[in-house]
Amino acid sequence: MKKRQYFTQFDPTRVPSPCFVVDRAAIEDNLKLLQYVGEQSGAKVLGALKAFSCWSLADLNRKYLWGSCASGVNEAKLAREYYGGEVHTYSAAFKEADLIEVLKLSDHVVFNSMSQWQRFKPLCMAAQIKRPELKFGLRINPEHSEGDVPLYDPCAPKSRMGVPLAEFDANLLDGISGLHFHTLCEQDVPPLARTLAAVEQKFGQYLSAIEWVNFGGGHHITRENYQVEQLITLVRDFAKKFDVQVYLEPGEAVAIRAGVLVTEVLDAFTSTMPQAILDTSATCHMPDTLEMPYRADVFGAGEAEALAYTYRLGGMTCLAGDVIGDYSFSEPLKIGQRLVFDDMAHYTMVKTTTFNGINLPAIALWDSRTDELQVVREFGYDDFKMRLS
Repeated sequence: MKKRQYFTQFDPTRVPSPCFVVDRAAIEDNLKLLQYVGEQSGAKVLGALKAFSCWSLADLNRKYLWGSCASGVNEAKLAREYYGGEVHTYSAAFKEADLIEVLKLSDHVVFNSMSQWQRFKPLCMAAQIKRPELKFGLRINPEHSEGDVPLYDPCAPKSRMGVPLAEFDANLLDGISGLHFHTLCEQDVPPLARTLAAVEQKFGQYLSAIEWVNFGGGHHITRENYQVEQLITLVRDFAKKFDVQVYLEPGEAVAIRAGVLVTEVLDAFTSTMPQAILDTSATCHMPDTLEMPYRADVFGAGEAEALAYTYRLGGMTCLAGDVIGDYSFSEPLKIGQRLVFDDMAHYTMVKTTTFNGINLPAIALWDSRTDELQVVREFGYDDFKMRLS
């Protein structure tokens, strides 16, 4: 199925460079589909702020989703302040001072280990007396890997993420009302089905005794060829079999195809091969192109040698490996020309840094239905300075 395109009519010269541009219409399309999945399956769908936390669009999350999931106290504060609905907070480990705040902000608090649960259980029980609706869960590790990249595989051997069956002590479950697992990364229904089979095989004896199960994130629900109806059936059947409330925590799916990164060509020259230096950076502004790694799409460009003029696109930092990739174009690149990288909202905006003193990209909100455009944030020296001392 062809990729959805929202930005084919967008003029990149309308915004400063570099700039993240997020389409409100695309975000809303994604959220409508996530709401449909929740309504049809009975799952409560939460937006994962770790992937996309553009709080200027929090009104849309409030309209379509059941709440947000946070990875710590700062995201929990953001969720409670702007996003509405339920707030679920999980961390690989909590500092006590942070947890005290998290317990005030959250509806569900999920612990990564039996050790942290036991250490903080008295604190949790005291908080629950004040807020009876507060619930606690444990992250489990079904030891079933579906990811291709070890960096993003929570079930890789010797993983620190979640409690494996060998360390799962049923005698310590008093006060725990739910279980959480997260095994996927940009994946569809068959890997989830295999994961659920592994969860049931290892932890099935505990499932009927709890109230809720959180399937975590990594579900590519709003991708063009995702099996939405199969997901609905899978969730509905699991919830009915074990009489539990199911939660889903998509992050990337909230913002798939919903944002671009506008950049500008600063220099074009030949050094062994044609090179183009942009006013952006792989390491600063799109680190997953190096970490995942993956190839970001550029509007109007092709694979190396596919079109007449091939360039290696590089960032403006001193890092030798700050290379975005090799792309071809039908015409030679010109100084000042704008290039647009597709699908840059999720896990890109949240990972930016100011390495080398490079400015963070501006942030603009656009609506492809009305052509309304607003530059909501620009960054400069003070933003760089205040990260240091």
